[in-house]
Amino acid sequence: MTLNYSKKVIQQFLKPKNFGKIKNPDAIGEVGNPVCLPPEEKIYLNNQFQEIKNSKKNDKIRSHDSTENKIIKKISRAYGGKLVTIKNCLGKTSLTKDHLIYAIKVPKEDKYFRNKGKRTLIPSWYHAEHLEKGDITIYPINQRIKDIKYLKINIEKKKYDFKSKKIPNKIPLNKKLMRLFGYFLSEGNVQDKPSKTYISFSLNIKEKNIAEDIKIIVKELFNLDVRSREIKKRNTLVVYIYQVHLAKWFKGLFGNGALEKKLPKEFMELPLKKQEELIKGLWVGDGCINLDRKGPRANYVTISYQLAQQIKELLLRQDIIPSIYLDKEKISKWAKHKKAYRIHVGQRKSLIKLAKILERKYNSKTYETINSWIDKNELFTPITKVESRNYKGKVYNLEVEKKHSYLSESLSLHNCGDIMEMYLKIDKKTNIIKDIKFQTYGCAAAIASTSMLTQLVKGKTIAKAEKLTMSDVKNALHDLPKIKIHCSSMAVQALKKAIENYKGKNK
Repeated sequence: MTLNYSKKVIQQFLKPKNFGKIKNPDAIGEVGNPVCLPPEEKIYLNNQFQEIKNSKKNDKIRSHDSTENKIIKKISRAYGGKLVTIKNCLGKTSLTKDHLIYAIKVPKEDKYFRNKGKRTLIPSWYHAEHLEKGDITIYPINQRIKDIKYLKINIEKKKYDFKSKKIPNKIPLNKKLMRLFGYFLSEGNVQDKPSKTYISFSLNIKEKNIAEDIKIIVKELFNLDVRSREIKKRNTLVVYIYQVHLAKWFKGLFGNGALEKKLPKEFMELPLKKQEELIKGLWVGDGCINLDRKGPRANYVTISYQLAQQIKELLLRQDIIPSIYLDKEKISKWAKHKKAYRIHVGQRKSLIKLAKILERKYNSKTYETINSWIDKNELFTPITKVESRNYKGKVYNLEVEKKHSYLSESLSLHNCGDIMEMYLKIDKKTNIIKDIKFQTYGCAAAIASTSMLTQLVKGKTIAKAEKLTMSDVKNALHDLPKIKIHCSSMAVQALKKAIENYKGKNK
């Protein structure tokens, strides 16, 4: 469905008149649509993705411009009706059909078929039910940089521990240490037993170069020797670091066990060069990159949901566009495979950048159609699938300070439907509307309709303002698309609510 807005609508949307609040208004009117997510839908909450049902007031979320903002209020209600599921390369999100998504509607004309034409289109907030396969969703990339020079190892030595070799209580957070952390997240584990606590890395028997790199880094940074053992039956090379305090420190930083592994939040804003080494350790340890096949690609698989989402963010910070796929639990001839998240890199530009980080040569000369792109710290990526299903149960939404938006794993979402707030200042002797301002959280048509309405009634008497219809607003905007006519109606309703509010206070 293509939305062809008039020049007047675009003008009012880009430069709205009378936007804002009036201090001590004589009247306030508000109208809007409640919109929500099902309880298990994950949002970016307190520096990781969690189910929306677990959110609470004053928790921090990330908004559509990548800033962090507080939750002012959490709303829940019973709902029966349609849920729309929208999928793109980052994952999928289910939500009520009126929920607003930061996106671009792509017209069907030929000039918008290629990336160049799509880049000329203006992003706005669109209802989920109006988005289709091929429309572009917009997702923010956190590009904040906050370096950490040293890490403290605050693991207290037990009183009667005479065996443990002393390690530094402060260690430089350099590229080598970041690479070691990458190896640990991919292949490492902490054996935490009362009698023996140590770190182990389970490598392929051919990965002697990784074992040697671990040995050099651990000796240089911690002054510790490592041991290794080949288990030929399992085609495995195991590297051991026997130091209880270092093992506990690693466990505290990254968790333990493949399912629970994740990065400390501070690591997500380190300089890009340091993060490159982390990516290198991860990918060399447990990823693959195949540049010789007909369709070159790279893959990384983890059973940790949080680590998969963090790797997604690390790659986006490097201008590498990943796709995330869910590999369901299955039993094969050789093993039982747990549910896993596969991070795939196949776009040519992204693959060139990843190959450079991994010190692999890749000079592709094939022509590539660019479906996704990064511009001004935002990922623009097409919708690959839209589905609809019936749902009955509880749904949740948030009211977010300042930016009024939050992130699911794949979409930027407004925290409300088209919400319109109208403020009036009225001359009590003449009943003339001296001043009128508005705040609208919604799509281009909603903002344009409310902006135009304020201009039509400012300076008019209440009696004349009450006669205003949605057709007057629509005509002043030189028409609206059929699916957006309700926006002009909502603007008129907000005005009438404000007038009712005034009359109620001044009987």
